[in-house]
Amino acid sequence: MQLTKKKVAGLLSAATCTLLGTPAQSADNGWDVDSAILFYTEDNNRIEVVEPVISATKDLGDDESLSMKLVYDSLTGASATGAVPSTLVQTFTRPSGRGTYTVDPNETPLDDTFKDTRVAYSMNWEKPIDRNNRRNLGFNVSKEYDFTSISANALWQHDTNQKNTTYSYGISIELDDIDPVGNVPEPLTDMLAQDKGGSSDTKNIVDLLFGVTQVIDKSSLFQLNLSLSEADGYLNDPYKFVSVVDSVTGEPIQQLFENRPDSRSRQSLYGEYKKMLSNKDIFTASYRFMTDDWGIDSNTFDFTYRFRLKEGYFIEPHLRWYQQSEADFYHYFLVDGEPVPTEATADYRLGEMDATTVGVKFGKQINDQHLWSVRLEQYVQSGDSSPSKAFGQLAQQDLYPDVEATMVQFNYSFKW
Repeated sequence: MQLTKKKVAGLLSAATCTLLGTPAQSADNGWDVDSAILFYTEDNNRIEVVEPVISATKDLGDDESLSMKLVYDSLTGASATGAVPSTLVQTFTRPSGRGTYTVDPNETPLDDTFKDTRVAYSMNWEKPIDRNNRRNLGFNVSKEYDFTSISANALWQHDTNQKNTTYSYGISIELDDIDPVGNVPEPLTDMLAQDKGGSSDTKNIVDLLFGVTQVIDKSSLFQLNLSLSEADGYLNDPYKFVSVVDSVTGEPIQQLFENRPDSRSRQSLYGEYKKMLSNKDIFTASYRFMTDDWGIDSNTFDFTYRFRLKEGYFIEPHLRWYQQSEADFYHYFLVDGEPVPTEATADYRLGEMDATTVGVKFGKQINDQHLWSVRLEQYVQSGDSSPSKAFGQLAQQDLYPDVEATMVQFNYSFKW
């Protein structure tokens, strides 16, 4: 089966709407329903996630469609605080300020009270303007225990070259309200301090997308997207610390709440190549480069190959490799007696790291109405666990422990 122009447009819609956080359009009458449930588990009793998702797209005729999506996340387990391990027992105040918890010697400090739920709902309306133009309007509402987000997005697509070339222009505006447990901590103040800021804070994010998709031949296409993002407001994680250590022994003597810049500019370039082979197998390769004014550069390579088997079955191996540099204000620790920087974080997500995802999806296209699949993947994230700047007892500690996680996802799609 060849990639017709209509199918190429569907691939484009799926790819560009993914970047803007919106579902892809349907090409058939009735409702296209996609349901899934994801189980994510990190090793060593860290974070566990259960995430059911259901989305539905209604074909309104004349290439007009309405899409809706509902997501529910349940997160439990223990999350790294950013504090360094010690040869002694450490005691931490809980985020609420009520009660404490202890961390054993030579163990990575984890907040064992990590628990949250998230409910998110989105809706998108896609409608042709004329033969060569169409637009997609949408909104999203997301609510967590300590976080509320409202966003709206718009995407415009223009076809040229007998619909073999499509240009895309998109914008997304997000307004967030952060209401952390125990109020907003004052940046770079001691964990034990009772004085905190207000009960909540806000941040705003504006994303722009410029893209082009080119049909190369009857069975392949290439997509290129440029994304620009501007975030302003409260960008700290209110539950993360930076340890101040003794200048001789390296033992932690104080925990400070982190402080990040109050703005962030990001730019990313994304390219994807998709090819249907003569045996109807499908190969997809993509690359993304991201850079920001926090000093972080990242590279992401992603490959999938879908083998078409007999009786509608398929199997799809997946390989993803991610690499990033550390933020300018990332510190494994601060040293007592040295000037405290105006901005500092020990959040491992902003440190230098590599991450690899290896997995496989297996499924079956039962008929035009039903499809099921199951995906199993293993994720490994690693950084420099023994940096050259470590001294004293820190030189014997694992300052960037690996994060290993297993993901299992079940999908079932049907027409209604």
